[in-house]
Amino acid sequence: MADTLEFNEIYQEVKGSMNDGRLRLSRQGVIFKNSKTGKVDNIQASELAEGVWRRVALGHGLKLLTKNGHVYKYDGFRESEFDKLSDFFKAHYCLELAEKDLCVKGWNWGTVRFGGQLLSFDIGEQPVFEIPLSNVSQCTTGKNEVTLEFHQNDDAEVSLMEVRFYVPPTQEDGVDPVEAFAQNVLSKADVIQATGDAICIFRELQCLTPRGRYDIRIYPTFLHLHGKTFDYKIPYTTVLRLFLLPHKDQRQMFFVISLDPPIKQGQTRYHFLILLFSKDEDISLTLNMNEEEVEKRFEGRLTKNMSGSLYEMVSRVMKALVNRKITVPGNFQGHSGAQCITCSYKASSGLLYPLERGFIYVHKPPVHIRFDEISFVNFARGTTTTRSFDFEIETKQGTQYTFSSIEREEYGKLFDFVNAKKLNIKNRGLKEGMKQSYDEYADSDEDQHDAYLERMKEEGKIREENANDSSDGSGEETDESFNPGEEDDDVAEEFDSNASASSSSGDGDSDREDKKPAKKAKIVKDRKPRKKQPESKKGKDPNAPKRPMSAYMLWLNASREKIKSDHPGISITDLSKKAGELWKAMSKEKKEEWDRKAEDARRDYEKAMKEYSVGSKADSHRGERSKKKKKKQEKQVKGKGDKKGATSKSSSSKSPAKGMSDSFKSKEFVSSDESSSAESKKEDSEDEGAASPPPSSEDSASGSD
Repeated sequence: MADTLEFNEIYQEVKGSMNDGRLRLSRQGVIFKNSKTGKVDNIQASELAEGVWRRVALGHGLKLLTKNGHVYKYDGFRESEFDKLSDFFKAHYCLELAEKDLCVKGWNWGTVRFGGQLLSFDIGEQPVFEIPLSNVSQCTTGKNEVTLEFHQNDDAEVSLMEVRFYVPPTQEDGVDPVEAFAQNVLSKADVIQATGDAICIFRELQCLTPRGRYDIRIYPTFLHLHGKTFDYKIPYTTVLRLFLLPHKDQRQMFFVISLDPPIKQGQTRYHFLILLFSKDEDISLTLNMNEEEVEKRFEGRLTKNMSGSLYEMVSRVMKALVNRKITVPGNFQGHSGAQCITCSYKASSGLLYPLERGFIYVHKPPVHIRFDEISFVNFARGTTTTRSFDFEIETKQGTQYTFSSIEREEYGKLFDFVNAKKLNIKNRGLKEGMKQSYDEYADSDEDQHDAYLERMKEEGKIREENANDSSDGSGEETDESFNPGEEDDDVAEEFDSNASASSSSGDGDSDREDKKPAKKAKIVKDRKPRKKQPESKKGKDPNAPKRPMSAYMLWLNASREKIKSDHPGISITDLSKKAGELWKAMSKEKKEEWDRKAEDARRDYEKAMKEYSVGSKADSHRGERSKKKKKKQEKQVKGKGDKKGATSKSSSSKSPAKGMSDSFKSKEFVSSDESSSAESKKEDSEDEGAASPPPSSEDSASGSD
């Protein structure tokens, strides 16, 4: 028999939600790693007390009970895996994997049994449901009634808020069954009560999320955030990770506490508690414990009297109480020397910290991404300017994070860091020696080599050499639009050819005239790609028929109001998801009805396009004829004006002028081909025929004389 068993896509039931992950069974015990948070549950083999196999909603499930009363539930097994698991439990854990089915009679009258940290409601010998008492947030009693309230779970779409139990009165004297029931619950429930004095208090700390200034009271099992409006009680068991991050200005420090489950205020969830400290702020701290208690509990990690920077004191106390390591930035150093990168995420500016095992973004909203959950990263061009780029991260669950507006000077440092951590890069060329090919994720760049990186490094060297140079040429080099597909040699050749052409044009040209063609060529090259966009927009005719909608879009437009009425207050994204689910579940006959409507709309569109194309051609022909006619009329009016303004002397010399007009033409009428010259001659002949008005009064008078 194998020493280990591994199962993928197993779901752990935690507070009513199913967290997917990987389950591994070995001789030493059972290990489950959450795919979302990376949290690991380790159950030693010696702690296992009972194993139960039963049918659940997601197939079959495994319930493990430990000797100290903890319960672990894992779902997603297949029925055929029971024999393999049963044999493994017998061989390595010396446990019999019992099969127990849940009672589905639907009765609401039964017996409550308390076993460890579990409340089980049974009918006969079969359990109906079980409640982990660690999920209970409050327990209140009434007349023959006990009410249990639960911690709200953010990962579950529907959360159980409370359960009420009716406890019938008994004839036994001196024993109140309601109080006995409540005491059994409270002894195991996760009810936070501020009993005793705080170990220490930090006054008026600046908190970014949740925003405000809070007094932090440190208790043995939880910390209490006390603000002007809200109070939060955070058990140390919900603290997942601690981070201490230096601000880019080197004068402030972030202290980040990752929470799972998060604290909540109304509909807002705070997965991270972020405190901002000034490095110059110092504090002298005295713990509310005697020296023996401090030494016994913290084993030298804390002392009764401490002094130093405020952020050091807070992080030191939290590390000792939570018993978790503090994560700090690794050896990454950006272009400016800081250990972070300035960027934007979801239209808010913040700082991205590359860590040894992940990335963390602060502060709005905070994001922590571990390397082991990253599928690949991508370096993309900036959408608005060429001076910045976007850094995209996609996780194995399909979630995508885009950090935009990163200065292009940071590209080389970030690329080297990602490459050193052996993360898959989406737009890396084949020459980099990738083990996997990501052809299906083809990037917009056509070049296989990383021209972006090479250009960035070269421009960085040039910028360092010319740091003190403030000439116009250096300014133009900075403002030049960046095109990765173009080589630097092409730019140099263009300037050389222009310079030589201007110098050879004549000896009388000045230096300023020599510089003009080079500058003009550069401007044309920079502005060329930007001029293409408005030209493409001009071709769209607003009078053209609109493209037909698909069957799904026709159905969505007709059903949108009904979905809104069935789900009041639904957001746009949730409405789209819900519509997709309804369309997917729709029968084939109903879909065919909308397909027919879409086909009718397509035929109407094709018919309208034919009529539109015929009409547009006719309009273009009429427009060309009207332009020619207008041009001809302008020439006739011009010829008449010249005749009226002519004197008798010019009229007597009409014949020589006619010969001259045949031989002389201005520069704008000189054409390069024969067809244009023939057209110009024809126009001149027409002008001569049209420009022969009747004799004016002055001409008749001179004739009579």
